[in-house]
Amino acid sequence: MEENEQLQHIIDLERQLGEIQDVDVLLERILTETKKIVNADAGSIYVSDGNNLKIKYAQNDTHLRELNAGDKLPYTFFSFPINENSISGYVALTRKPLNIPDAYQISEEMPFKFNKNTDRTTNYRTKSIYTYPLIMANGTLLGVLQIINAMDEDGNLIEFNENAELLISHFATAAVQALQHAYLTSNMVKRMLKMAEFRDPKETYPHVERVSNFSLEIYDRWAFNHNINEAEQHRFRDTLKIAAKFHDVGKVGISDVILKKAFPRFTDEERNIMKGHTCIGAQLFDPPESSLDQMSQDVALHHHDRWDGADVGYPGNIDFRSFCIGGQVGLTEHISGEEIPLAARIVAVADVFDALSHKRCYKESWSIDDSFLEIQNGAGFQFDPEVVLAFMQVRDRICSILMAFPDEAGE
Repeated sequence: MEENEQLQHIIDLERQLGEIQDVDVLLERILTETKKIVNADAGSIYVSDGNNLKIKYAQNDTHLRELNAGDKLPYTFFSFPINENSISGYVALTRKPLNIPDAYQISEEMPFKFNKNTDRTTNYRTKSIYTYPLIMANGTLLGVLQIINAMDEDGNLIEFNENAELLISHFATAAVQALQHAYLTSNMVKRMLKMAEFRDPKETYPHVERVSNFSLEIYDRWAFNHNINEAEQHRFRDTLKIAAKFHDVGKVGISDVILKKAFPRFTDEERNIMKGHTCIGAQLFDPPESSLDQMSQDVALHHHDRWDGADVGYPGNIDFRSFCIGGQVGLTEHISGEEIPLAARIVAVADVFDALSHKRCYKESWSIDDSFLEIQNGAGFQFDPEVVLAFMQVRDRICSILMAFPDEAGE
């Protein structure tokens, strides 16, 4: 690609980045597109977390090609101090880009060293590394972008040249602007969810994050299985990542007497009032003014409807706009199958799995194996069988997310 074409491509990407609403989805896209721009094989992106850097995404095309089609590399999560002992920590500390021609030949005068153990374990050779700090206009460090192993047109490993440095710098500037916008959206979402958490102790940050991340992994595999085009995948996954977090936000309108009841032995009246959280949640996004509003409304309203249309599913075909707080969801016309929006069918699996695999005030946690088995047994009944298939195909990543977002002590 010629230099002018590269710049035009970056300009087009900048517009696309500005449309992404979820911070995590945006970070992943930034890493993916930066690698493509400079024809690099691998990379990582980290976010600032106090005095630490926390990895958000790591990509390695060489290792990815070794997997079956549709599979992903293991979900990675760890953090380390911002100091001069690591390459990324050094860049975060100095706030200056760093271009390393060969990771195995770093000058002894530098305070950091490259750890070859990961290369030995994975049979990989890290050579050229370009690390760039992501800094806001006010000087706040958002994170660090690290791109690994630039390649020429024949796939040979080369250094990151001046043109690559220029392209990464230009694209990173746009990426920071997009991240600032996405963080504003993220903060608004967190405030709404904190309100729900104040009302319902089960709606904790780890629970919401797990359901959101489960949903994204399920959708990615479902989209692969259904050959969904790339543009539609990008649009849907970005919206789903946020909308999934709002699945139970309607509980803010449920009485504490019912919401915090220690045992699941609701009276019929209490159970029908609790069902109303679906309608209240949908009302919060009415009238929908964006695709995010619409999907959030779909998820809040229909994530308890059943694939087979059985009576225990709710709220079905209901006029949620006329529902009043304190009211009851009684007998309604049930919906089933693909009448239930895809996002709601995905979140239904993610939410139930998380509830099964974690302790609640009314039950002990189930084992991971038993939780997976219960979801699998619900295929074709409670859940969309193709969504369940996708869920089972990403089991390893689901388990990694469980470890990445454990419940806090005392929950």
